[in-house]
Amino acid sequence: MSPDLGRRSFLLLGVGTLAAGCSAASSTGPSSSAKPTRPAAAPSRSPSSSLTPLPEVTRWQVDPRDVEPAAKRAAVRAIQRGGNTRRSALQVIDAQYGGILSSSASVLVVCRSWTRVPSGAVRPGGATYDVRLVRSGGWHVVAVHPSRPGPPARHVSEAARRVLGHPRIDLPPASRADVLSGRVHDSVLTAMLTLARRYALGVSVVRSGHPLHVFGTSRLSDHPQGRAFDTWRIDGHPVVAGRTPRALVAGYMEAAAAAGSYNVGGPYLLGSPPQFFSDATHHDHVHAGFAS
Repeated sequence: MSPDLGRRSFLLLGVGTLAAGCSAASSTGPSSSAKPTRPAAAPSRSPSSSLTPLPEVTRWQVDPRDVEPAAKRAAVRAIQRGGNTRRSALQVIDAQYGGILSSSASVLVVCRSWTRVPSGAVRPGGATYDVRLVRSGGWHVVAVHPSRPGPPARHVSEAARRVLGHPRIDLPPASRADVLSGRVHDSVLTAMLTLARRYALGVSVVRSGHPLHVFGTSRLSDHPQGRAFDTWRIDGHPVVAGRTPRALVAGYMEAAAAAGSYNVGGPYLLGSPPQFFSDATHHDHVHAGFAS
């Protein structure tokens, strides 16, 4: 167990169990921006088999504007290799930085997955993986930490129910499970709802799957405390994409601050810290943190 993360970590040798670590169901399909491909090893079935086939998945591709594309490629490759087997399929939704330094990195690989259970049925799920890498003649995966959202709460707030059912808030499986767990502050959920009046939100990370500390420091991150969320796509435009209008991302960052975030990070520095900040880690997503 990693003392920094406080949850189970998998060495690279254990990545083959990824698909079994599913956290929540999701019916949303994969992004249409990549070319479809079959799982690495398709399940063998006789022509008369009535088994539901595993879904086709798409190959995730790093954006050419990324600051360290090789790090993301290495992280995603490890997750895809472990999650696409004869009995499972895994779709990478997004890969964003949890932190990037000169010789180490955290890449958060956001996924949904499907696993064939012993009965033959296909069970949907998904997780977010905090993939740790070091640079030594190239980027190498040294550990994988899967998200652990915890069980659903008996009762969740009205804000949580509204977020879970909102058509303009796209939550990946781990983030949806975070909200269902009841461990996400209403300040976060209310801000999502406020932003959704103007924007379609592609959320990447809420609570689980994020490093416990701000990467490379001893400061606690707001994410594991349920006081932050990250957005990787705004109105269908990835934050990192070169063709995404700066005005769209900057307007979203300003709207997040107006919705109550004390700490908005993204690809552009719009004002003085701590209200706004920008660094290499946040060139590919917008972070919104809340004091309570």
